[in-house]
Amino acid sequence: MEYRELGRTGLKVSALTLGTMTFGEQNTEAEGHAQMDYAVTRGINMFDAAEIYPIPPKPKTQGRTEAIIGTWLAARRNRDKVLIATKVAGRSTKIDWLREDGSLSRQSPAQIMEAVDKSLARLKTDYIDIYQLHWPDRPLRIFEGLEYVHLPGATHPIHDILSTLGKLVRDGKARFIGLSNETPWGLMTFLKLAEQHGLPRPVSIQNAFNLVNRSFEVGLSEIAYQEQVSLLAYSPLGQGYLTGKYEGGALPPGSRKTLFDRLGRYEKGNGPRAISTYVALAKKHELDPAQMAIAYAVSRPFVTSVIIGATTMEQLETDIDAAGLVLGADVLEDIEQIHLDYPNPCP
Repeated sequence: MEYRELGRTGLKVSALTLGTMTFGEQNTEAEGHAQMDYAVTRGINMFDAAEIYPIPPKPKTQGRTEAIIGTWLAARRNRDKVLIATKVAGRSTKIDWLREDGSLSRQSPAQIMEAVDKSLARLKTDYIDIYQLHWPDRPLRIFEGLEYVHLPGATHPIHDILSTLGKLVRDGKARFIGLSNETPWGLMTFLKLAEQHGLPRPVSIQNAFNLVNRSFEVGLSEIAYQEQVSLLAYSPLGQGYLTGKYEGGALPPGSRKTLFDRLGRYEKGNGPRAISTYVALAKKHELDPAQMAIAYAVSRPFVTSVIIGATTMEQLETDIDAAGLVLGADVLEDIEQIHLDYPNPCP
């Protein structure tokens, strides 16, 4: 397993991070523990979670993922051997079941403080290594396309949010802070305010990056390099589509598509054609489609760690094996040609 610099922290993080959003829904506590045990033996040293996990988020299961990580940490007594990253929810017009007072989700100082304390309790730890903003507190069209649409009355209380995160760092509840699903403007504004006011700068940004969504390359990749903000790339398999398991309309038992049918972004426009073309490319080069997709993300110079997730140990083993796969020049050339034919069909 390769280890890479995490922002400007001086820490080394494995090229793969274990995503845990299935723990407590598609995976039991025992299965989650087994995944974490195996990941550690393979050299993975960071786990990623969120207060709203497991997915799909709902009041009945919210917090189970962190709780499963917490019982594992308590049983293994190895807190100093792993990095724990988790997230506080952002602005929502629907989520009114996270906070004790029933208010809609916001990244206000009070809500952030409530969220971090509950996460710490579930995780059974005194500190979180990277505390991330799951999505911006600005009213943006998150997960709905590439273009920015200005909404009347939009506010951006970034200074207040950053000040609150600074208090968490001073109090020892978080070592470092990170962003997620953020825009170039948002990331640069956080960095600017951190410098101006002596507040913690984001060490990482967790955005989607995969063969059918390379939008991070435009704008954000330069910032990540120049400002040493680590990309923790999520969804390298396009929510499973790039494994080829949904080809021909297949619905594998236990898959997210079969259980929840929440994967619409990969079924629109040129998405299905691009996905099928990448799957065919992998087979042409006698590669596992999932491993090709993960290896591609790992190979990008602006990627620090790729977040993988699995519901079976067989899937997890396949995914981790991809860390050692080096794609040949011919494969990379074919990937670039497909990207030219189908640029970012699933943003």
